[in-house]
Amino acid sequence: MPFMADTISVSELKQTLDQFVVIDVREQDELANGTIDGSTHMPLGLAIRNVKQGKIDDLKEKKICTFCASGYRANIAANELASAGFNVKNLEGGFMAWQKA
Repeated sequence: MPFMADTISVSELKQTLDQFVVIDVREQDELANGTIDGSTHMPLGLAIRNVKQGKIDDLKEKKICTFCASGYRANIAANELASAGFNVKNLEGGFMAWQKA
């Protein structure tokens, strides 16, 4: 079980959405279910490669929120980002919780 990254609730993210760079780590085919407005699509594998290769280091100055369908993959991504020095939170309950709110 991976370390649990810091989380943010759906209600908290909705109130502060403009303060975050939101990264959707779901796969391309999952986007048909919708996404969070303004989010950046970066599937989990690509997100991990981008972190390891320093391709998104410019985001270290920003607050990041990761999400997937339920939160599991986004937690993995958030751990990678946090380990590399990013200020990141994982959306509690993922996109399923976002849609229900």
